[in-house]
Amino acid sequence: MFISGKIKKGVYFDSVTLMGIGKKISEMDGVIDAAVVMGTKENKAILAAAGLLTSQLQNSGDTDLLICVKTETEEIVKNTNDMVDELLNKVKKKVDTNEEYLPKNINGALTIMPDANLALISVAGAYAGYEAKKALERGLHVMLFSDNVPLEKEIELKKMAQKKGLLLMGPDCGTAIINGVPLGFANVVNRGSIGVVAASGTGLQEVTSIISNEGLGISQAIGTGGRDIKKDVGGIMFIEALKALAEDENTKVILLVSKPPDIAVLKRIDNLINDISKPVISLFLGTEIDGIYTLEEAALTAVSILKGKEPDEFFEKLKSRDEALKQLAKQEAQKRNSNQKYIRGLFSGGTFCTEAQIIVRKLNTIIYSNVPFATAIKLKDSLISYKHTLIDMGDDEFTSGRPHPMIDYSLRNKRILQEAKDPQTAVILLDVVLGYGSNTDPVSELSDLIQEASKKVAVICSVTGTNKDPQNRVYVEQALKNIGAIVMPSNAAACKLAVEIVQILGD
Repeated sequence: MFISGKIKKGVYFDSVTLMGIGKKISEMDGVIDAAVVMGTKENKAILAAAGLLTSQLQNSGDTDLLICVKTETEEIVKNTNDMVDELLNKVKKKVDTNEEYLPKNINGALTIMPDANLALISVAGAYAGYEAKKALERGLHVMLFSDNVPLEKEIELKKMAQKKGLLLMGPDCGTAIINGVPLGFANVVNRGSIGVVAASGTGLQEVTSIISNEGLGISQAIGTGGRDIKKDVGGIMFIEALKALAEDENTKVILLVSKPPDIAVLKRIDNLINDISKPVISLFLGTEIDGIYTLEEAALTAVSILKGKEPDEFFEKLKSRDEALKQLAKQEAQKRNSNQKYIRGLFSGGTFCTEAQIIVRKLNTIIYSNVPFATAIKLKDSLISYKHTLIDMGDDEFTSGRPHPMIDYSLRNKRILQEAKDPQTAVILLDVVLGYGSNTDPVSELSDLIQEASKKVAVICSVTGTNKDPQNRVYVEQALKNIGAIVMPSNAAACKLAVEIVQILGD
C-alpha cells in the first residue's frame, strides 16, 4: 500500500468542484482512498484521521490544494496525480472559454437584472460581509449563505439592514423560501398561509416539509442565521422577520423555530407576539411551550390551527404512533447482543443533532457531542465517538474548505462504517435531507453502506423533504427500506425509536 501527498501552492478551487474530482479519483482501479481538498486546519485533521496526511502536507496553508491518495501500487499514485491535473485543467478551461457573460460583482449583476431585489451571497467568510454591505447599499435584501463571518460584521450589517427596511438573512443562513422560491438548501413545498421564521436551516426544512406533506403550504420562510438570537446580535433579524409576517396579508399562522434565544431577546419576541393578532406557535428547542418540544409537533400544531382543528387531535395520532414504536423497538432489540448499548447519531443538520440530544436525554445518561446542548458533554475528539454520541457533521470543523454533508456524503459514509464496526454500537441515527442543493442521489450514496451496517446495528433514518423534490421523498424512503434501513417520518420519531431500543437493551 502506498500513500502519497502532493501540494499545489496557491491554487484555489471551490469545494464542490474538488468534491467531484476527489470522487472520480476514488473510483479509479487500485485506489483505496483519496481526497482533494484545500489545506485548512480542519481538512488536515480529517486527513490525519483517515491516514492520508503525509509529513510534507503538515505546513500547507488554507490557499494550498492538497492531493492525497492511498493506492495499491506506486504506479497508481502517478496515474491519480495525472488524472487530477487533467480534471483541474478541464475545469479551468471551461471557465476561461465560457462565452456567457458572467458578472464579476453586484453592480454587473444588476446591469443584467435591474429589477432584482435580493442577493444571495456565498463567498469565503472573510469577504462575504463586504459583498453583503454592497448589496444592502444598493437596496437589496440579502441571503448571506457564507459562514465564518466575524460577529461584529454581522451586527453592523443587520443594523444597516434594519435601518433600510431590508432583510439580512444570515450569515450561515442555509435555507429560505421567499415568494415561493427556494433559496439555498430548501424543499419544493406548497404555497400557502403558514409563515416561518427560523434561526435554523434544517429546522426550517423539516417544518416546511411536514406542513407541505400534510397538504398545506408556506407563505414565506425566513432564515436568520443561528447567531441572530444570541445576546450580541439581539435578535435583530428574527424580530424584523416576525414583524414582516405579521404584516403579510397572505400569512395566517406564524411558526417560530430556533434554539432558546437569549433571555433579553426572548422578552422582545414575547412582547411582539402579544401585539400580533395572528396565531403564533413558538418552538425554542430545549423548552416546552404548550406541550410542544419537537419540530414535528410544532409543524403539526400550525397545520391543526390553520385547518381549524384542535391540536390535541394531532397529538393523539403522535401518541399512537409512538406506542407503535415500542413494538418495533422490541423487534430490533432482539437482533442485538448484550454488548450493544449505544446510540451513534451522524447528522448533516445541526438542528437535528440538537433535537436528538433533547430526546436522547430521556435516557437519563450522559450524551457526548461536538456541539453539546444543555447537559451534553463536548467530545475530546470529534472524529472518535464515546458512549452515546451525537455528531453535527455540518459544523464548521467538518465543512471548512469542504462541501456541506448534505452535498458530499464521503465523510459521513466513512463514519457510518466506523460506528458499525464498534461492538458497542446498537443504533446508527441518520438524517437524509432532500431538496435543492442537497445530494441528487442519496440512495446510491448510502446503498452499500447501509446494507453492510444494518447487518450489525439498527440503522434508523429520517427523510426530510417532499414528493415534489428532485429526489422524490417516497422513492427515497422506499429505497432506503429496501436496503435495510428503518425509515421514520421525522427526525423526532427516529430519535424516539432509538431511545426505545436502547432502553430495552439496558433492562
